[in-house]
Amino acid sequence: MPRKNEPLERTCALTREVKPVSELLRFVEAPDGTVVPDIKGVLPGRGVWITATAEAVEEAQKKRVFARSLRSGARAEPDLAAQADALLEKAALGALSLTRKAGEVVTGFSKVEAALKREPVAGLIEARDGAEDGKRKLAAVAAARFGSTDGCPVVRLFTSAQLDLALGRSNVIHAALLEGRTSESFLTRARRLENFRGGPFGSARQEMSRAATQD
Repeated sequence: MPRKNEPLERTCALTREVKPVSELLRFVEAPDGTVVPDIKGVLPGRGVWITATAEAVEEAQKKRVFARSLRSGARAEPDLAAQADALLEKAALGALSLTRKAGEVVTGFSKVEAALKREPVAGLIEARDGAEDGKRKLAAVAAARFGSTDGCPVVRLFTSAQLDLALGRSNVIHAALLEGRTSESFLTRARRLENFRGGPFGSARQEMSRAATQD
């Protein structure tokens, strides 16, 4: 995100397209001469902005965009995209943890099902290693309630173990986000991570669409 009084758009050093900073990732040269991701956009020094996808980061690395743009001998390590992915994932899980503290998340199949029917739900979270049967059932409930895939974003980025740690619960497979600022903050970070990995929310939206058709 841009700092105060900074532009809301930047140019991707790989494609030369001008894009909102929300669609870009900033990279800087660390003291040891390596290129590091700056997902918050606050690290000191000259920055290089790249379209926020793993594919674009890898392509920029192959074409030596970082060293050229930084005007130095900065080294982009082979796992640079993986480093960015890990930081984006950490930021999303940290935001999810805050939803628990704010009381904006419920867990457990029955509670999630009930919330989808009557609560102001902002989104659905499902462990990617959870059983498909439960996911299909909740997708049908969400489709019946909201009528379209846009009405209830579905996040399937994390394992049950990761959700356990973020939410302070055991064996979390399903969770519902209740409307609120922390939920929206989490969804923003989840979308950013999903887009980086090639999303957004594709398979989950398709499944909810099928459920709505079948209902």
